[in-house]
Parts: sequence; C-alpha cells; structure tokens
Amino acid sequence: MAALIQTEALCKIYNRQRPDEVQALSEIDFTIEQGEVAVLKGPSGSGKTSLLSLIGGMTRPTSGSILLSGNDIAKLPERFLAGIRRKSFGFIFQQFNLLRDLSVRDNILLPLYPTELKTAEMQKRAGEILESLDLASKQKMKVRQLSGGEQQRAAIARALINRPQIIIADEPSAHLDSKLTEELLAILTRLKTEGKTIIIATHDPSIYQHELIDRSYLMHDGSLVEAEQL
Repeated sequence: MAALIQTEALCKIYNRQRPDEVQALSEIDFTIEQGEVAVLKGPSGSGKTSLLSLIGGMTRPTSGSILLSGNDIAKLPERFLAGIRRKSFGFIFQQFNLLRDLSVRDNILLPLYPTELKTAEMQKRAGEILESLDLASKQKMKVRQLSGGEQQRAAIARALINRPQIIIADEPSAHLDSKLTEELLAILTRLKTEGKTIIIATHDPSIYQHELIDRSYLMHDGSLVEAEQL
C-alpha cells in the first residue's frame, strides 16, 4: 500500500539562475503513513518550512515528485492543486496568521470560502470546533483581544474547519510558554487519536521528543541527514 505522502528526490531552488540563487532543498525523500505524526527538526534555515510548503502545495518544487496517496501533485495546474490543498490540508502557521480585527468565529470560517456548504452547515462546524477547543465563550471576541494560547487554539480551529486529513504545523510552539506547549501537545495527541496525519516542523525538544511522534527527520542545510521511525 502506498504511503499517504511520499516525496522523491525533491529539490527547491529559489531565484534560479540569478546571482542570489539559493538551494533550499536537495534530493529530499520523505514518507508518512496515514494516521502518523512526523516531525522535521533542525535549526532555523535548515529547510523545514520550505519542505512543509512543498508538501502542502503552497509552493512548487524545482524538481522531484510529491505523491499524495500515490498521485503526483507536484505538476498539477493551480486550479486542481488549490482544490486538493483546501480539501486535504489544514495549516497551523508560526505567526498564527489570524486577522486580528475579525472575530474568532469569522477567522475560523475563512477557509470555507468559496464553498458549496450551506450557511447552517458552516455555522454548525464552527460551533463544534469552538466547543471542542474551549473557545465557545470567546467566539465573538476580536482576535487581538485573545491571549497567546487562545490565539493558538483559534489557529488550530481554523486549520480543522475543512475537516482535512493532514495537518501541517510550522513551529507551532514558537510563541508559547511551557504550559501552553503542553496544552498544544494534548490537542495534537487528540487529533492523532481521531486519525489525523500530522507533520510538524520544530526545533523544540518538548515536541520532537514527545511520545506522539512516529517518525523523526533531522534536516541540515536543505538535506535530510537522519531519518528514524519510532
């Protein structure tokens, strides 16, 4: 059976054939099975975010393949790739990327537009996610009024609204203290038990040493230098 996600000889070069050309990724072979949690660890600038961006269809590789359930998505036209990105992936960004002057509920609903869902279904989904992440009482508040931990939970709720099978998290504990990081790990553990597949980029040992991790990849200078199945 094919892996859920598999990259083969994946390369990414920025500013190709220019004086400021940068080889961000070189010959990356990465695998994750359905329901697993994989971590990409390594220092800033090692290529973790670039790899997440490629896997999630936010940028395109210079060469190589990205197989999603055995189908190569690397060279799909944008109109098809955008649909796959919206249906298959939920993204948790390092800076949260929430709109600070919109309410929590409105932020969470944003990934559903444009959508074929009826308004009642959209509101039902938002209500369920807000409740599950203990944000129901905050839903009408503007994001700028939330604490750091509440903003993180709002970002997770937004990532889940499309009911994606894959969660991509880029340095999700970067702006959290140890207590809030523990809360984040509890949420990620729950998502794993629900069958979500999760890919996390981090240099935080409290995450990459956690028991929920199934695969660990060490990156350095755009290459995978160590892979371990736990």
